[in-house]
Amino acid sequence: MSAPAPRAWQRMLSGRRLDLLDPAPRDIEIADIAHGLARVARWNGQTRGPHVFSVAQHSLLVEAVGRHIVPACADPDSLELLLHDAPEYVVGDIISPLKAAIGDAYRGVELRLLAAIRSRFGLPAPAPTLARLVKRADRIAAHLEAVRLAGFAPDEAALHFGRATDLPGAVVALAEPWPTAEAEARFLDRFRNLSGT
Repeated sequence: MSAPAPRAWQRMLSGRRLDLLDPAPRDIEIADIAHGLARVARWNGQTRGPHVFSVAQHSLLVEAVGRHIVPACADPDSLELLLHDAPEYVVGDIISPLKAAIGDAYRGVELRLLAAIRSRFGLPAPAPTLARLVKRADRIAAHLEAVRLAGFAPDEAALHFGRATDLPGAVVALAEPWPTAEAEARFLDRFRNLSGT
C-alpha cells in the first residue's frame, strides 16, 4: 500500500481549504488575503521601527505609487497593483536573491495562485502596459523601503532597484510601518473601495 500524497492545502481562518498546487478561485477570500499579508514581513523582518513592514502595507504603497505615476489609473488597474503580491498571503515573502536560487518551482506556485486570485476577483491577466506599471511601481516602492527601512545606502538601493523617484509626502508616509491590525484594515478598506464591494 502506497503512502498518501503529502498535504498540499492550507486551512484559512475563513474555513476555506486552499490547495497551493491547484488553487481554486472559490477558495480565495479577501479577508484571508488581508489577514495573511498584514502578518508577512517585507525584507525578512530586517526593517527599522517598532512594527514589521508588512506585505499588506507594501501593497498599499505600490498602489499609491502606481496612481502617482498614472493619475488616471482605473480602479481595476489599481486592484492589479494592490494585489500584485497577494499570493504571499500563503507562500510568504521570499526575497529576490532566494527566489532566483529556488527557481521555477516557487514561481510556478506563485503564478497559479495569482491567476486564481485574479479569477476570483474578476481581473484579467494584465496588459503589457499595466504589467510594466506594476513592475515600475514595485521597484520604486522597493527603493523607498530599502533606504528608509532596510538599511540600504541610496547608491546601493539604486543599483538593485533603480534610481530614486520623487514622491509626494502622502505616498512616502505609507512607508512608515503600522501595527498589524491597522495594515490589515487599511488593505481591506482599499480593496473594498476599489472593487465597490
